[in-house]
Amino acid sequence: MDNCIFCKIVAKQIPAAIVYEDEDVLAFKDINPAAPVHLLVIPKQHVATLSDCTDAHARVLGKMLALAPKLAKENGIDVKTDANGNTSGGFKTLINAGPDGGQEVYHLHLHMVGGPRPWRGLNI
Repeated sequence: MDNCIFCKIVAKQIPAAIVYEDEDVLAFKDINPAAPVHLLVIPKQHVATLSDCTDAHARVLGKMLALAPKLAKENGIDVKTDANGNTSGGFKTLINAGPDGGQEVYHLHLHMVGGPRPWRGLNI
């Protein structure tokens, strides 16, 4: 897509703070974070919205979601359990789809937000 900002990030035409990249997906820091840690995970192939996905996208969708725990650990927002079984930390994943779903950039993306609360923006 010629005007897609995320496609331009994939093509390295626009800089981004990339935290992960492989042949299928790219993850980078959100430039307007709603939490202490706010990452975006995107497929490299342009897909406008989750509503456009079919069974053919199942592998990349699974890859995006399976990447979340790894990125959470690397960015200090993973769920931790102490010796007494008490949990702390954690993160939220979210995919906005369409205007009523709050989608602003029409390239499929998974938000990962975490860190100490309260978070500034719950409108993600």
